[in-house]
Amino acid sequence: MAWILNADKPIYSQLVEIIQIQIISGKYKAGDRLPSVRELAAEASVNPNTMQKALAELERNALIITQRTSGRIVTEDTELIQKTQTSLANEYIKNFFRTMKELGYSADEILSLVKEMAEKEYTS
Repeated sequence: MAWILNADKPIYSQLVEIIQIQIISGKYKAGDRLPSVRELAAEASVNPNTMQKALAELERNALIITQRTSGRIVTEDTELIQKTQTSLANEYIKNFFRTMKELGYSADEILSLVKEMAEKEYTS
């Protein structure tokens, strides 16, 4: 599957977010080995140096760990993975509310729309 990247954010930060989502969603589970930088870069259609920068950021955040003989693996700290999931969800929610306010919706109207959409999505 091609990675969808856009021009409104730095590419490496989008790569960080996509890999975080892949970890959170279970594509890469705690303790799993990640593909090589070149493999990930080819999959995302980006320069390997850009992918390397994204992986370095994930390593700084302790979501992945580099092992000399095994390459990069996903942390086994499931609490950190959960915190990352919550943090990313909060970021999406803040952006959503900011956009809805710009569209002129009140908090009550936003919640009503969300409830209506959730009922459609989860009862279909």
